[in-house]
Amino acid sequence: MLRDDNGNGGGRPSTPNVLGERLEVCSISPMTGFFRDGCCDTGREDIGSHTVCAVMTAAFLEFSKSRGNDLSTPMPEFGFRGLKPGDRWCLCAPRWQEALEAGQAPRVVLRATHEGALGHCSLADLKRLAVDLA
Repeated sequence: MLRDDNGNGGGRPSTPNVLGERLEVCSISPMTGFFRDGCCDTGREDIGSHTVCAVMTAAFLEFSKSRGNDLSTPMPEFGFRGLKPGDRWCLCAPRWQEALEAGQAPRVVLRATHEGALGHCSLADLKRLAVDLA
């Protein structure tokens, strides 16, 4: 079950996203999040700030691998199937910012991106690459 202050899943009602609304689920398939609950929630123990809900691309996966974080190779011993283009994943905000500066940033789901990402990324940049703005 996804973590939820009310115990009923479906997001984090008391945790705001970058738009100041309820933090929505990023992905449960594959299961993501620092707490592996589907949400890009964070806490003191999350020193990497896994707060940006990003939609993986082949270019970003190659970029991440080139920076020492291989997200595409399966690691069955950890229950990790490897990410593919189109998968949603909670990225570390500093890594997303690094990818942005290198021209390799993946698109983001603002409603599932934790407000903590704003400590590393600007809202304007996140909005520019958002998939969920109408």
